[in-house]
Amino acid sequence: MYKMSSYFRTFVDRLCEVFLNDPQGLKARLKKGGTLAVINLRQMKVNQSGKVTSVKVTGELGRRIRDMGLIPGTEITIQGRAPLRDPVALRVRGFTLSLRNSEADFIDVEVD
Repeated sequence: MYKMSSYFRTFVDRLCEVFLNDPQGLKARLKKGGTLAVINLRQMKVNQSGKVTSVKVTGELGRRIRDMGLIPGTEITIQGRAPLRDPVALRVRGFTLSLRNSEADFIDVEVD
């Protein structure tokens, strides 16, 4: 078993605090030896759940996505897709939200 150096542990802690805003969640998975599967929101399947890890867009579109409640740490579930796979309907904070795939491309989600 490989033992993490204190430098690497500090790096991981800082990375969690700065980028994920969820230091305890990532630390707990690293201690258990689990792996994080971070995928794009567009790649998620119907009825798949996950937690938003980042919104990688700035400006007006980024503000609008965040205003809709898609901020890091938010739990989401894919409810369905249109016949041509665009848009996607997802469940966020007790309501259903519909996003275009061009908007979903900017959202990364951690799934189990």
